[in-house]
Amino acid sequence: MFSKLLVANRGEIALRVMRTAKEMGLATVAVYSEIDRDALHVRFADEAYLLGPAAAAATYLNSDKLLEIAKHSGSQAVHPGYGFLAENADFARAVLDAGLTWVGPHPGAIDAMGDKVRARQAMVAAGVPVVPGGTEPIAGARGARQAAKKYGLPLALKASGGGGGKGLKIARSADEIEAAFIAAEREATAYFKNGAIYAERYLENPKHVELQILADKHGTVLHVGERDCSLQRRHQKLWEETPAKIPERLRQQIQQAGLKAARAIAYDSVGTIECLVSDDDFYFLEMNTRIQVEHTISEMVSGLDLVREQIRIAAGERLGYGQEAIVLRGHAIEARVNAEDPTQNFRPAPGTITTYSEPAGPGVRVDSAAFEGCTVSSDYDSLIAKLIVWAPTRDQARQRLRRAIDEFHVEGVPTTLALLRALTDYAPVSDGTYGTATLEQFVTDTFARSSDGPIVSAPRQTAAPTEAIRVEVNDKLYRVRVIDAPTASNAHRRGVAQRITSVRKSAAASGDDVVAPMHGVVVELNIKPGEKVFAGQLVAVVEAMKMMNEVRAHRNGVVATVRVKKGATVEAQSALVTLE
Repeated sequence: MFSKLLVANRGEIALRVMRTAKEMGLATVAVYSEIDRDALHVRFADEAYLLGPAAAAATYLNSDKLLEIAKHSGSQAVHPGYGFLAENADFARAVLDAGLTWVGPHPGAIDAMGDKVRARQAMVAAGVPVVPGGTEPIAGARGARQAAKKYGLPLALKASGGGGGKGLKIARSADEIEAAFIAAEREATAYFKNGAIYAERYLENPKHVELQILADKHGTVLHVGERDCSLQRRHQKLWEETPAKIPERLRQQIQQAGLKAARAIAYDSVGTIECLVSDDDFYFLEMNTRIQVEHTISEMVSGLDLVREQIRIAAGERLGYGQEAIVLRGHAIEARVNAEDPTQNFRPAPGTITTYSEPAGPGVRVDSAAFEGCTVSSDYDSLIAKLIVWAPTRDQARQRLRRAIDEFHVEGVPTTLALLRALTDYAPVSDGTYGTATLEQFVTDTFARSSDGPIVSAPRQTAAPTEAIRVEVNDKLYRVRVIDAPTASNAHRRGVAQRITSVRKSAAASGDDVVAPMHGVVVELNIKPGEKVFAGQLVAVVEAMKMMNEVRAHRNGVVATVRVKKGATVEAQSALVTLE
C-alpha cells in the first residue's frame, strides 16, 4: 500500500476521499484554485498546493500541473474523484507513466466505455442488450433524419464522448431533428472536444437503474446492488435510492448483465453500469468508470466503504470476499441539495451561503464541503450537499428524509431543498412508480405554480468558525497561528468574498432586451445587428456551472445592438441583445 495520496479534485468528493484515506493511515495532498483557498478540503488535507486561477481548464483539468504537484509533494498515488479528469484515459496513463498509482480502472477500460459508440459496440459483442439505435456516429442532420426513419420518433441524439445529460437532445418531430442535432453537436464539442453524435430510440419515462460494480485486479467481479436514479432534471440526477422498485426478475437480469459487461472489459475498480428499464425490458445505457456521486446509498445498505475498497484495489490488494458476503439491508435515499432555482428551470444560482446548518439524528448522513460564508462559484457545478438517509423500509426512509430536509437550513442562494421536500409527498414518488420524465413534469405542472420566487430557507444564526492565518510559500499552503494576535474575522472573509465575486452589471431586462438568465460565459452568439429574429429563435448560449443554457428571443423584432461578444462573461439579467 502506498502512503501518500493526492486527490485531484475539489469540494465534497475531495473531502470524502480524504476522510477514508486518513482512516487508512495515508497522508493526504489537496490541490486548489485561487477561488477555493478557503475550501474545507484544503483545510482538511495534510498538505495543499495552489493550481492557479478559478477556471477549471487552468486548474482541475490541468493534468501537467497536477502531475508536477504530485511529484513535488512526494505523492505516490492519485485519486481523481468524479468529474474533471476522473474518466480521462490519457490522464490515467500519464499518472501511471509517472510511476504513480492510479486510483481507478485501467486506461483501456476507460477508453472502452468513455466513447458511447464504442461502449455500445462492446456490449452488443458481449450479448448485453442496448437501447435500439446505431452503433456508429451519424453523418450530420441528414444522418439524423435517416436514423429517425429507422428507429422512429422521438429520437435521442447523444454525444459519443458525453455523459451526465450533456450533448443529449431529443427530437420529437421531423421538424425538430436538424435543430436537435446542431445543439447536441455544439454541446458535445464544447464539453468533450468530440462532436461525434449517435442516435437511438428515445424511451418515454423509463426508469434509470444503475448497478454498482466492485472488481479487483485478480478476476473478482462483484456487484453492490442497484440504484434507481430516475428523478432527474436536464438529464442530471437529483434523487437516488436503493433498492429500485422493479420486478425481481429484472433485478437479477440487470445484475448478471452488469457483471458480464464488467468482465468483458476486464474491469478493475469501482464503477457503475447504467440501464434503462421500460415495461418488462432493460437496456444498457453507459458505464461510468469512476466512483459515482450516489455511491453513498450503496454504502448505507451494504456497510461497505467503497472508496476504501477502490483504494485497496488500486494498491493491488484482493477484495478477499465473494458475492455472498455482500448483504444488502434496508433502504437508502440520496437527495442533492444544489444552488439552483427550480421555479426558473433549475437556473444555477452562484453566490455566498450566509447560513448553513445540517440535519442530524439516526440514519442521517451529509456529504458536503459547504459552510457559512463560503461561495458557490459559477466556475464549477452547483452541488452544495448530498443528504443521505437510511431506514429499515422505503417508507421509513422517505419519512426520515422529510424530517432531515426540514432540519436543513441554507440561506443566501436559492436551493433545491423545497422541491425535494415536496417530492417526498408526491404520489409517484411515494409509491415508487416514477420515471425519468416525472420530476420535470412535477415542477412544470405543480411545484413552479405553487412557488412564489426563488426558494431560500429561513435565516438561522450560527457561530462563525475560527481559523489560523494561512500563508502560501512557493504555492504550498501553510497554516500558521500567531500567539497574542486576533484570528481571522468575519470582515476578512467578507473581504475575500468581495475580491472573488464580480461586480454585478446594472443592465436590466426590458421589453427590448434579450437578457442573460444567469452569470456565465457566452459560448455562442448567433445574430448580428440588422438581422430579423422571431420569438423563440436561439440568440445565444451561456455556459454556467457546467450547464449550457440556450437564450431565445422573447418576441419578434430586428436586432438593434449586440451588447456582448463571444467568450464574454456576463451577469444575470444583463442585456445580451437589444431589439427594435
